[in-house]
Amino acid sequence: MPFFIKYDFPNGLPKIHEHDNKRSQAFGIIHEGRLVCLYTYECDLGDGWEDAEVHGDSDEKREEALKMGANLIQYAFTAYH
Repeated sequence: MPFFIKYDFPNGLPKIHEHDNKRSQAFGIIHEGRLVCLYTYECDLGDGWEDAEVHGDSDEKREEALKMGANLIQYAFTAYH
């Protein structure tokens, strides 16, 4: 899974931006043993990828978003899986 490829996220998907005080979750579709679709809920990784002024997320949260994004890209483009 993409939570441990380069950067370790032992508690799963990081919560980047708060909306409804719910925990962040990741859902996936697996086809022939491979993750082919990942859907995130209550996470907002994209908020952490935007300019800091847009959402006011902390540097720590923005770094988590970038690291999780890097994991997803590496997972998608390598033979790791």
